[in-house]
Amino acid sequence: MPTAALPKKLMVIINPAAGIDRPILGLLNAAMTRAGIHWDVRITHKANDARRLARRAAKSGWDMVAAHGGDGTVMEVADGLRGTGVPMAIFPGGTGNAMSGELGIPIDLFAAVSLITSGLYDVRTIDMAQAGNQSFLLRVGIGFEANMTKIDQELKNRFGVLAYAFNAFSELRTLLPARYKITVDGKVEEVEGVSCMVANSGNVSTGGLKLSQKIDVADGLIDVVVFTHANLSTLVNITAALLTGADSTEQAQLFHRQGKEIIVKADPPQSISIDGEQIKPQTITAQVLPQSVKVVVPKKVI
Repeated sequence: MPTAALPKKLMVIINPAAGIDRPILGLLNAAMTRAGIHWDVRITHKANDARRLARRAAKSGWDMVAAHGGDGTVMEVADGLRGTGVPMAIFPGGTGNAMSGELGIPIDLFAAVSLITSGLYDVRTIDMAQAGNQSFLLRVGIGFEANMTKIDQELKNRFGVLAYAFNAFSELRTLLPARYKITVDGKVEEVEGVSCMVANSGNVSTGGLKLSQKIDVADGLIDVVVFTHANLSTLVNITAALLTGADSTEQAQLFHRQGKEIIVKADPPQSISIDGEQIKPQTITAQVLPQSVKVVVPKKVI
């Protein structure tokens, strides 16, 4: 099988606060030395560091930049590289790693690094999106999903993805419906539900489970999905669809639309998160940023 040209210079941006601590420097040193790749690392300390460091690496001539952290770190690195043509590699290191699942990138750190050093990869160009002045790769969560992400780092470190499950059960007990006024490319509709998302990616796990095959990270569109009910029937139907690969948006309990610009106003106002980061309740105006960033993905086997 032919291999891609290996990067000559790889910058790795590491978020030391993401996920459960895993040794990476020794692994990187051994792998890059064997492959003859010049590499270096930068460490993030606060929000926006990864974005700034990625942008600086692209301007300084690094021909690939890797993100080691969770989805928040990946989003920042992608945003820093947006429009530069410099590809991003993902070395998963967070509790969620949903974008790795979306793109088929191995969750195992050694396998993800080996993807680069083997040259057995493709470079795929994907969309990003923007809500207000904030970019995102995955989605904007409104209501239930946003409340699920209100978990401190200590709990995530102790329980991993189970921390989200614990929080979800807690939130289900107090769910209240809202009225969503949704505008998709100028067309207005209203729907009642318990949770809403504006999605660039439909992936919901590291295992590649997708809410809908219609939600494509490279189709030039963003999607709005409203969960109209939060009962046992809804949970069973959606879970069954996820596990079988069926399209969850075909379920009667889900409202789904696609477009280039989506505006969502919730009444009463609800919690909002953008790629897991909480923002204040507000009307969300989101636009797709088509073909924004190049990402290293496993080579397709024909």
